[in-house]
Amino acid sequence: MNQNSLQSALRLPPQAALDAMQTRFALRVTARLTERSTELAPDLTERLRFAHDKALERARAVRSAEATANVGVTRGGAAVLGRTGGWWLKLASVAPVIALAGGLFMIQRWQENAQISTAAEVDAALLSDALPPQAYSDAGFAEFLKTPSE
Repeated sequence: MNQNSLQSALRLPPQAALDAMQTRFALRVTARLTERSTELAPDLTERLRFAHDKALERARAVRSAEATANVGVTRGGAAVLGRTGGWWLKLASVAPVIALAGGLFMIQRWQENAQISTAAEVDAALLSDALPPQAYSDAGFAEFLKTPSE
């Protein structure tokens, strides 16, 4: 590596400099291998060609597996069928919170209605019963309410 290429590599960001050095090394290695390939025996050349074809086949299989694994996946691993983002994804992420808030609201309303209904039954029983007004101020009145009427 000469001085100018070293200085230009140092000015690049670290990853870009590393990529440039790896590319240069790969070019040198392939050039040397190409020069020496004419000196190889035919059976060795055939074995190398077969190994090269197998390596390319494996690389294609890995690339296609990665491509199919990455299709339709966004942040958090949510499948979006090939589209990234969108208003419907935001709506889908807010929908559970809305459903929870709505459910809590409905439970509160149901409990309020149950309490009102119970109080109305007690009031109706008290008003329809033939009790004297002094019974309402009596300390034992709660016991009277608890006992079943015949």
